[in-house]
Amino acid sequence: MTEPFEGGRADPAVAVRDLHKSYGSGASAVTAVDGASFTVGRGEVVGLLGPNGAGKTTTMKAALGLLVPTTGSCEVFGVDVHAETARAYRHVGAMLEGARNVYWRLTPRENCAFFASLQGIDPQTRREEHDRLLESLDLLDRADDAVNDFSRGMKGKVALAATLARETPVVFLDEPTLGLDVEATRDLRRRIRRLADEEGRTVLLSSHDMDTVQAVCDRAVVMNEGRVVADDPVEDLVGLFRTREYEVTVTGTLGETRAALASEFDAERFRETPDGIRFTAVVPEGGFYGFIDRLRAAEVEVVSVTTRDADLEDAFLRLTGEDGRPPTGTGVLAE
Repeated sequence: MTEPFEGGRADPAVAVRDLHKSYGSGASAVTAVDGASFTVGRGEVVGLLGPNGAGKTTTMKAALGLLVPTTGSCEVFGVDVHAETARAYRHVGAMLEGARNVYWRLTPRENCAFFASLQGIDPQTRREEHDRLLESLDLLDRADDAVNDFSRGMKGKVALAATLARETPVVFLDEPTLGLDVEATRDLRRRIRRLADEEGRTVLLSSHDMDTVQAVCDRAVVMNEGRVVADDPVEDLVGLFRTREYEVTVTGTLGETRAALASEFDAERFRETPDGIRFTAVVPEGGFYGFIDRLRAAEVEVVSVTTRDADLEDAFLRLTGEDGRPPTGTGVLAE
């Protein structure tokens, strides 16, 4: 593996500083990234999240030196990726969505060997490791077939294998679970954690698969409309919106209490059922008894209450406003 400490040991593995990227000019200009800043520490696994159009792919490509920012800088191990691109590339490997970073006329085994050799690795010394890598991605039985004949999902697997074969200290993964089945996704999650926990490698992961992000990431950087709206440990993000959504059935007449419940507890989806009036309500952690007291004050009888715990997807939807509410900036970099 390339010596990971070429820069000072205090340098983060990845640093994005006040990144701006606009396309066009004047009134027709489109801003893709609007002052994004974050760092990724050495040995961390960080998820870069955001809805479509949030600017995360632009940010990732800028951090890889694939596009030039309007202003701002991106560094890998203290090396400016735009000023010293070749030097920065010795530290980073990337899998971009679309499997465009492999040679389709080569086989999976040849792709692994080729990309390892670019890193100065003798592929003959890694043949067994490459076969284990291909086997974990269910590619070993096609290891000597041309990638051009593969399905889109299988091409994505080859791209992932070729990226990991380079053994760089920093790995960028853009939607790595796309096209993977459940078992392959589970294996990928374990491999990503091993990259950090056993090999000390750094991973920046962009994904819409919230289960994978929650399972493998130490931190999550959430972008919306080109800005970073949260930068926190995954558990803190989940805890920040640790609410419970309840489905409640009551008998009686809610009257004016219905509007109060909608205001105080985001109650919605009121409907008549054979058992009574059913609706959903979002109750903050520790607020359940206050919620029940509010119902009792309305002199209705509670027939049933069922609950669902919040997870990272709930936090993401609320941060970006994808749940229908105004976006909520929460992290230290929030606007």
